Amino acid sequence: MTVKAILDEKGYDVVTVAPEQTLADAARKLSEHGIGAVVIADADRRIHGILSERDIVRALASEGVEAMEKPISAFMTSAVQVCSESSTVNEVMRVMTNGRFRHLPVARDGRLIGIVSIGDVVKRRLEEVEREAEEIRTYIATA
Repeated sequence: MTVKAILDEKGYDVVTVAPEQTLADAARKLSEHGIGAVVIADADRRIHGILSERDIVRALASEGVEAMEKPISAFMTSAVQVCSESSTVNEVMRVMTNGRFRHLPVARDGRLIGIVSIGDVVKRRLEEVEREAEEIRTYIATA
């Protein structure tokens, strides 16, 4: 299964913020949408960074409540790893596990088109395993 199949099912919408917005703005977006990360992108959908709940916690721990009024760009991860629609579930799982992050933007021609979470990936992988197990059971039953 590919990332395209995941996005076709879950949708291509991505919550984005601008780098000059404050950490408080980002925290509100996360809360409003019930998500764990926002992508920092410009009007052309070019990715400038990603900010997760974990980044906000680190900012608060190091700078206190004053961090909430600082720009997102001060705390975001700017070296963002991305995947493509043709990336497989196993490839994406490997990248997320090795990088120890839970959200991976999807890009086409350098522009943001979607995002996958570890939950999306694990769900699809479990579906694959269950389907394979059923195929084996069917094969054994008919052999």
